Amino acid sequence: MTESTFIHRFEPATSAGSPPLLLLHGTGGDENDLLGLGKMISPGSALLSPRGRVLEHGMPRFFRRLAEGVFDEEDVRRRALELGDFVTEASKQYGIAAPVAVGFSNGANIAAALLLLKPDVLAGAILLRAMVPLSDPPENQPAKPELGGKPILLLSGQADPIVPASNSARLAALLSQAGAGVTHKVLPAGHQLSQADVTLARDWIGSVAAEAA
Repeated sequence: MTESTFIHRFEPATSAGSPPLLLLHGTGGDENDLLGLGKMISPGSALLSPRGRVLEHGMPRFFRRLAEGVFDEEDVRRRALELGDFVTEASKQYGIAAPVAVGFSNGANIAAALLLLKPDVLAGAILLRAMVPLSDPPENQPAKPELGGKPILLLSGQADPIVPASNSARLAALLSQAGAGVTHKVLPAGHQLSQADVTLARDWIGSVAAEAA
């Protein structure tokens, strides 16, 4: 792999019918954080789990922010493109199809940016506690990326102190306008994940895999 590589973990598939997953951790996580979640929501899937390359007070993230909920959008664009290159290379190296991203918090935000900037890299996404990653349409890109019916599950927390309900609703609308097939559910939860997230994600990915079969 080239300089776009990330420290990462890869676990090969144990079931032919399960889609590969790209696991993207939240702030302070690493490449091990979401392996358990990936196995719970899609047993048998190949798992590709990179570590974010930006450090905030020693905590790995996927892009820089200026304050909580305020993103360095230039860095978001650059890091999303780097991650897209890595996923493309890793998919070839490990012999997997375009993965479904499973991102939590900061990882969900970079996954949303990846969908808007390099939609071909992902087959779909589960976005857990995501925000709108970019306030403006990407430069040198169509104003509306063509997501062509890509399935996306967006799970928000009703009592999330970090992501306002209006922001997650705007993200759902943005992705829908770009042509994605968005399922948006607001759970009685905060920013942390709950058992309901796991159950909904597992059921959703099962239905996506069945449709692709």
